[in-house]
Amino acid sequence: MPGMANIFSEIPADLPEELFETLAQSGQVHIERIVSRGQVTAAGEWYDQTLNEFVLLLQGGARLEFLNGETMGLGPGDWCVIPAHRKHRVTWTDGERDTVWLAVHYPGD
Repeated sequence: MPGMANIFSEIPADLPEELFETLAQSGQVHIERIVSRGQVTAAGEWYDQTLNEFVLLLQGGARLEFLNGETMGLGPGDWCVIPAHRKHRVTWTDGERDTVWLAVHYPGD
């Protein structure tokens, strides 16, 4: 079936860096799969995105940190919305198994 795939397929055995893959995109909406295996955001670096981000953790585990010091642990099925320009970083992902994220970037009101 055209446009059909499995979110857990085609994950490389060797993953020295996080894998970012665009699944669909239209206008300002961007849907991506992110696969982590122990990777984190470099010390002192923060994501500061121009779009809102809906994040759903499908598999594995992760921890987010926000500039205000708030932290959030994520396990399978957990999701959150990160508003545009809310600075955040990934401080931990499971190094023993794949952490698979679904991220949807979209404009605000």
